[in-house]
Order: sequence, then C-alpha cells, then structure tokens
Amino acid sequence: MDYQSVLERIARDMAPQIGSGRPAEYIPALASVDPRRFGMAIADVDGKVYGVGDWQRPFSTQSITKVFTLALVLAAGDDLWERVGREPSGNPFNSLVQLEYENGIPRNPFINAGALVVTDRLQTLTGDASSELLEFLRQESGNPGLAFDPEVAESESAHGDRNAALAHFMASYGNITNPVSTLLDHYFWQCAIEMSCADLALAARFLARHGLRADGSRLLTRSEAKQINAVMLTCGTYDAAGEFAHRVGLPGKSGVGGGIVAVVPGRCTLCVWSPGLDERGNSVAGVTALDRFTTLTGLSVF
Repeated sequence: MDYQSVLERIARDMAPQIGSGRPAEYIPALASVDPRRFGMAIADVDGKVYGVGDWQRPFSTQSITKVFTLALVLAAGDDLWERVGREPSGNPFNSLVQLEYENGIPRNPFINAGALVVTDRLQTLTGDASSELLEFLRQESGNPGLAFDPEVAESESAHGDRNAALAHFMASYGNITNPVSTLLDHYFWQCAIEMSCADLALAARFLARHGLRADGSRLLTRSEAKQINAVMLTCGTYDAAGEFAHRVGLPGKSGVGGGIVAVVPGRCTLCVWSPGLDERGNSVAGVTALDRFTTLTGLSVF
C-alpha cells in the first residue's frame, strides 16, 4: 500500500479542520501550543516510516505513555488485572466517583486512577518507573535523544491535586504500595516525555507485531499484545471510546497533548498530532484524520 500518498491525501482533506478545538488549558505548559499544528506518521511492521506535516516535531505525549507502561508491567509477569479492571469507565478520565463505589479498583489502566496503579506497579518492579519507561521508548523508537520536558512535568505537578487525591484514595484501600509523593513524581515525569509522530509510531510497533520488539525479541505474548490492543479499543480515548471505535475502527490511545496512537495489527502503527482538543480531551483533527485513514484504506479491525 502506498502509505505516503494516503497521508498526503489525508493532509489535503484535513486542511479546513486543522486548528479546531482548544489545547489543554488546565495544564499551563500545554495551553500555549499552537492548535494549527498537524502531523501524521505511519510505521509499517518492518520499520519503514512515512510522514506528513509536523510528523517529526516533538510534542508532549501525556496519556499515550500509559500504553507503554502497561506493556512493561505485563511483560514483567505482574498480575496487574487483580488491581485494575478492563472495562470502559463512562466517566471523565480523572473522575473520583467510581473509585468510591468500586473500593479503590480503577475501571481500566488508561483512566488516570488506573494509570497511577500501573505506574505504582512499575515503580515496585524497577525502582525507577519513569527512567525505565524513557529508556524503553528510546530503544523502540531508535531515537536516543528522547527526553522529559521539565516545564511540562513541573506544570503537571503544580496542578496535580486531582491525581494526588486519586492516589491517596486508592492507597487507603491498599491499591497503592509506594509513597504517594514518589508515585506522583514518576507519573508526572512519565506524562512529560516529548516524542514526535515518527517516534511514537515506531515505538508502538510491538503492538502491530504481536508482541515483538524492534530488535526481534519478544516483549509480550501474542495474547498479551491482543489484550492491550483490546483495552485500547474499548478504553483508549477516555469516555469517547465508543465513538472512536465507531468512526475509526482501530485500537487507539490519545493524550491531552493532542496526540493519538493507533494500531493496525499485523500491518502498521500510526500516530497523529494536532493540539486542538474536543470536550473529552481527544484531538479533533486527529480523530478525523484517523477516520479518513481507515475510510481510504479499508484497514480496520472490523
């Protein structure tokens, strides 16, 4: 398939929509990002990358990193699913309501409460969750220059009271084992990793390769890779996962930095970035671009 031509067609089709939505204003370091930015990249299973627009420009990955943290915890053989569910939440990604009804067990690993549990497990397994994640992303993307953005991390920490409340609440149920302050530090640094569309498309290839890493070694079993893709499809775009599945038909994970990663199992991975968000925290242009991709190519999981 001529992926480059498909991307160029999408970029032309997207031109009127680029700039729609608003950046994540509740994180000051993200509020000033130009919403007219747009980039998209595709990495096939052999590692060839295609791109258009701002596809090589780094941006704040935010919640997209939750996919990779989850993969590292599952790869370590951790029995994570006793501590976090696999169901859509139906509530905002930072909601406290469900935790009280469900005794401190988050609905899925991609809402903030669930991601805090996953990061807590990675911290216990490695002793340095954020650095372990960054090194993994450097290896899988082939970009040793990947780094944290200190301004974003500090901004997240200064406005992280809701995440602190989630962590303390789960700790009261014994579902957080590290000191909450340590956990929050690693969680905020994890969200502050900067990557480009090309970096993310390459780093996520193990999900299209049924668990195989870039060097050919196995990170996950085929079953574990299937599990992550399934949870991405049903839970990866906050409380708009049903709409995303309906429009795009691919496993995907979004972040409030404006990025979305999507997977075509056995074929390729995609990343699109446009900072303007809808009311649920997903990139307006990004969702539309992925919708155009599956429409033009016929590639989806359905």
